[in-house]
Amino acid sequence: MLRWLYFFLAASLGLGLGLYYGWVVSPVEFYDTSPDTLLMDYKVDYMLMTAEAFARDDDILEARRSLAMLGSENPAEAVQEGIEFAVSVGYALEDLALLRDLGEALLLIVPDLEPEAQ
Repeated sequence: MLRWLYFFLAASLGLGLGLYYGWVVSPVEFYDTSPDTLLMDYKVDYMLMTAEAFARDDDILEARRSLAMLGSENPAEAVQEGIEFAVSVGYALEDLALLRDLGEALLLIVPDLEPEAQ
């Protein structure tokens, strides 16, 4: 019986000290950041998620807006760089095909040529 009492006292003490350390001594610090600060492997994952959404919705303008968050001026070039990285680290062929389709669709976007109203 005494052994159980020591066990629960030790567990309670450990839990209490752990919570105190996590909440008071060294609490988590949150940073507000954007996708353009991601490392290349995470950027390619973000591009792949965008490519999957594009394959489902076929909305190239939304895909372009999503890719603009990565900070590149030319999303088609960014996707090409992403494909090169994905090939180098061994992404699945299905994922590479999704990225390729997104890149090709981005190249086919024609800018709005209508004159601005004055």
